[in-house]
Amino acid sequence: MIPFLDLNLVNAPYLDAIEAASLRVIRSGWYILGEELAAFERAFANYCQVGHCVGVANGLDAITLIFKAMDFPPGSEVIVPANTYIASVLPLSFLHLTPVLVEPDPYTMLLDASLVEAHITTKTRAILTVDLYGRSCEMDAISALAETYDLKIVTDAAQAHGTKYQGKKVGSIAHATAFSFYPTKNLGALGDAGAVTTSDETLAKKIRYLRNYGSQQRYKNEYQGVNSRLDEIQAAILNVKLPYLDKENERRREIAGRYLDEIKLSQLILPPADRVQEDSWHLFVVRHPERQRLISYLESKSIQTNVHYPLPVHKQLAYKSMAQLILPVTEQIHEEVISLPLNPVMSDEEVAYIIETINQFDS
Repeated sequence: MIPFLDLNLVNAPYLDAIEAASLRVIRSGWYILGEELAAFERAFANYCQVGHCVGVANGLDAITLIFKAMDFPPGSEVIVPANTYIASVLPLSFLHLTPVLVEPDPYTMLLDASLVEAHITTKTRAILTVDLYGRSCEMDAISALAETYDLKIVTDAAQAHGTKYQGKKVGSIAHATAFSFYPTKNLGALGDAGAVTTSDETLAKKIRYLRNYGSQQRYKNEYQGVNSRLDEIQAAILNVKLPYLDKENERRREIAGRYLDEIKLSQLILPPADRVQEDSWHLFVVRHPERQRLISYLESKSIQTNVHYPLPVHKQLAYKSMAQLILPVTEQIHEEVISLPLNPVMSDEEVAYIIETINQFDS
């Protein structure tokens, strides 16, 4: 069986260094908000070509703390792509903001910039872009809209570590960017972890307070904050793996390039090929009108796939208030998408077998 993702194999090259880093933290006696986190924050800010990085507990908290720090009035509207994971929307609900779902471009499956302006009202305060699958949204068009209407841009880059847009690293383009380091990500910890990147010093400082009960100095609380801190062991592990991120992404690009060039199955819609060297290819997501039949076929040939995601936000029970929304592009995408195996430890032989097997579907 070719697994969709084997984390043991992904982490194996770094295991000795990870164990040494973890032991160093354990023996240090300092486990929260210490030197390991400070070192990672400096390194990741530098990697993202941005002024500040603030480590937090997970990607969901990263989005939540950005919007909490921006302090929009309750009921303010935020433009959100309809094709996203629920974690992009939940923070808005937690903060009593109103998510406004906008259809994706059917080809890129990302927020369709041409549809955004029609959804902007006097209550709109921000646009939340989601760099799904490891590809940046069309930030030029979105930035122009934000400037015209005086809106903030926040990016959910949970799947876009190392992605670029026109030569600029994701993490430096939006007003603030949220990252997740969940173990399956291109840059993954061995547990939950996240971060915010921004060049806004005031915003970064406020998020640093908010992640720590609203406090910078112990027992003095300037804000009503939360407990959301990237711990020292996870920071140390990320410090081990960050220097190898570009190399691993390059391998992902090689595999994606082969898939794009060599998969020839009719009716299978491949992802865009125009930015192979800028996308980080967290996922290689294709579409087929008979998804389950193709999944079953690949499974019978010992190829494991995944579906990101089977049910859109507005069809979730948690958001039954949105059930009346008519979003045909989003709904079709969620009925057709299949994620093929793509990770940096796959062999050329495995890639060739997947391509050959797909091309023989229905032959």
